[in-house]
Amino acid sequence: MIHLAGKSKTYTRYLLITVIIAAFGGFLFGYDQGVMSGAINFIGPVFHMSSGVLGFVSGGIPLGAFFGCLIAGWLADKIGRKIVMFVSAILFTLSGLGCAMAGSVAVMIVSRLVGGLGIGMVSTLIPVYIAEIAPKDIRGKMVGGYQLAIATGIFIVYLVNAIIANTHSMEWNQDTGWRMMFLAGMIPGIVFFILLFFIPESPRFLINKDRTEQASSILQKMSVSPKEEIDHQVQDIKTSVIAESHNKSFTKDLFKKGTRMALFVAIMCSVFQQLTGVNAVGYYAPTIFKNAGAGADAAMVETVFIGVVKVLFVAFFMGLIDKLGRKRMLKWGSYAMALCLILIAILFAQNPISKAFDVFIIVLIVLHTASFEMSWGGGTWVLISEMFPNRIRGRASSIASAALWLATYVVTQLFPIMLDKLGDVWTFVIFGGFCIIMGLFIQIFFKETAGKSLEQIQTDQKEAAAK
Repeated sequence: MIHLAGKSKTYTRYLLITVIIAAFGGFLFGYDQGVMSGAINFIGPVFHMSSGVLGFVSGGIPLGAFFGCLIAGWLADKIGRKIVMFVSAILFTLSGLGCAMAGSVAVMIVSRLVGGLGIGMVSTLIPVYIAEIAPKDIRGKMVGGYQLAIATGIFIVYLVNAIIANTHSMEWNQDTGWRMMFLAGMIPGIVFFILLFFIPESPRFLINKDRTEQASSILQKMSVSPKEEIDHQVQDIKTSVIAESHNKSFTKDLFKKGTRMALFVAIMCSVFQQLTGVNAVGYYAPTIFKNAGAGADAAMVETVFIGVVKVLFVAFFMGLIDKLGRKRMLKWGSYAMALCLILIAILFAQNPISKAFDVFIIVLIVLHTASFEMSWGGGTWVLISEMFPNRIRGRASSIASAALWLATYVVTQLFPIMLDKLGDVWTFVIFGGFCIIMGLFIQIFFKETAGKSLEQIQTDQKEAAAK
């Protein structure tokens, strides 16, 4: 038994180990998201790729993830969360091997799409799985652990990329180095697959499948609460499941009043997460640093520094999300990112850019990254995992996650075109404008969920819809 955040209430080590193992799937997400930022400079010349083809290779993960989300949600509600996570680990491992061994553009694209399927499954299921096992008072922190794993994966791959790129010749990197970057990604895939044997199925899924005794046993291992309290929790979940079972149609469940608004907010938040520009900036981070005046090697090292910033500020997010609430952190994070992006645009407008401005631009990119990780980075996954009824949580969450990945793909494709056609200034102004809209959206449409059980959130939605 251990204490969390200095609180008197305690939770078992079994629960925390389960959350850590599940959240590790986010490491796969982060690694694959960041690996192209190092490999992209070497792959293009090797396969003689045009900018359009290079953009499509970069976009292979989000495109595959879009379809992976849709598949995962349906499977998760049918056969369980855990089995689908096993499949995702296999797909990620195969993707790393395929990219490392690729002898043509076609093999590279297919391998990236396969990895995307796995990442889409992970991004749909892990936040849902953690939300379903986490106590309500620390649910945000625990789901935030998934974002911490993503940020750690990004940091590690930035570090791997920098070490490989800066310790070997250009010729070696074009022949072998980029392959090593992808090959190293097999390791977390294999580790995740093995670790999954040590975690249970989601108790809420088991109750939904009328396996109440098994679910109760798992909940008792995860909590030090008295058996009577666990029994009461199980009964609350069963009551919720029975209430939802009157509607056998997924479509009717999804579009009834309370759930319809939840779906709208979840999809918009998913799209908004990408309109911060953070993933687009991540894919092309070395190029942005180079444009700001840093050399190619310095740009790679500075990108590693951004990885450190991500990890640190996700940790801050985890400590605050349940105390300050989702709404406050998302709203003010939006406005902070808007300010950073607009200031970056103003600095890029100075021609020529002085060395002092180079430093300011890099500082603002770091502050933008910190603001993202303190708000929308983990906050989006927390929201998606909390907002839907037990019976359709997997499928409904998959729709919101698919919207996120579709937005990721579109932004990834458009970002280099925007830089080319509109220039640095207007590109960052546009993203800054979206951040302002995001803050206003949260203020108007989002209802706070911090400190509430998943069942209480559903009750609140029904009551709001009835008004």
